[in-house]
Amino acid sequence: MPTVSNGGVDLYYETAGAGDTVAFVGDVGYGAWQWGWQHAALTGPYESLVTDLRGVGRSDAPPGPYSVAELSDDLTAVLSDAGVRSAHVVGAGLGGQVALHTALETARVDSLALVGTAASGDGLDLDPLWGAPDDDDALVDSLAAGLSAQFVTNHPEAVDQMIAWRADEDATRDAWEAQAAAVEEFDVSDRLYEVTVPSLVVHGSADAVWPPARGAALAEGLPRGEHCAVEDAGHLVHVEASRRVNDDLLGFLATV
Repeated sequence: MPTVSNGGVDLYYETAGAGDTVAFVGDVGYGAWQWGWQHAALTGPYESLVTDLRGVGRSDAPPGPYSVAELSDDLTAVLSDAGVRSAHVVGAGLGGQVALHTALETARVDSLALVGTAASGDGLDLDPLWGAPDDDDALVDSLAAGLSAQFVTNHPEAVDQMIAWRADEDATRDAWEAQAAAVEEFDVSDRLYEVTVPSLVVHGSADAVWPPARGAALAEGLPRGEHCAVEDAGHLVHVEASRRVNDDLLGFLATV
């Protein structure tokens, strides 16, 4: 399993498939498990690259706070180590902000798919999404904040599986706070016009943590932005509405 060091921080990633590279960058506190559904759908027609952000999974968790610029440098280091000159970048929450920053500051982004994210982290309360990896009850409660009530009721087996994955891969409190600090300080609202690559913005209409209005504003502010609202889905829209999101991703990538 490959790792690359960036400034003394070891970063884990894995690749599969062949073709143009689609790189997945995750949300605050979650390990690579969050991309399992998209990885399965896109690997084959594309090369999928999944990385653990610093602080989660198999990557190092140095003391924080972290910044989006720092996490973007990590992504660039991973792409370089994997021999990827540029990629289609799919980012959720914090990962979407990392993707935006990378598109603004480098030539490594061919297109953006931004899931449940925003151009600014100002005023967001991410704490409902935190769950201690060693506390199953806390993981259940925090998943309820990230998913729609309907999904939690109708798919208890999926929720149980996510709890097991989170216990194994998700961030400790210190690392979670270090990542959340990156969201809080991020704001490119006045620079969206500089993002010239095709961009798909996906947002669950029932997202209780990252307001759907911010997703709509993000799409409107991007010169080549396309907005995709997924009705009744929560923040983890790419998990609970994975078939719909996968179809949207594949359709979007086919056009770029």
